[in-house]
Amino acid sequence: MMNKMSIKKGDTVAVITGKDKGQRGKVLSVNPKEGKVVVEKINLVSRHTRPRKQGEEGGILQKEAPLYACKVMRVCPKCDKTTRAASKIVDGKKVRVCKHCGAEI
Repeated sequence: MMNKMSIKKGDTVAVITGKDKGQRGKVLSVNPKEGKVVVEKINLVSRHTRPRKQGEEGGILQKEAPLYACKVMRVCPKCDKTTRAASKIVDGKKVRVCKHCGAEI
């Protein structure tokens, strides 16, 4: 079942719950089927890797893991507040707007 997600790739989001609460980052990828997002430098996990090619480094690497989209909230670029998405029709196109200041997201 496909879920409709209001968070898109490239949005700036703030984590509202969990171990990274209060941190902000840019959305790197979105998986609407699972309802998860990957945020830059948020929810880092240690990954033990072995070098596969000659010259490639192995060891313990830090990598972003996906987290549920309900744990993050979009940040308005104009008023710098966390906000839910409202939609508005402008020139026949549906656009996302900030609930606080009305700016286009």
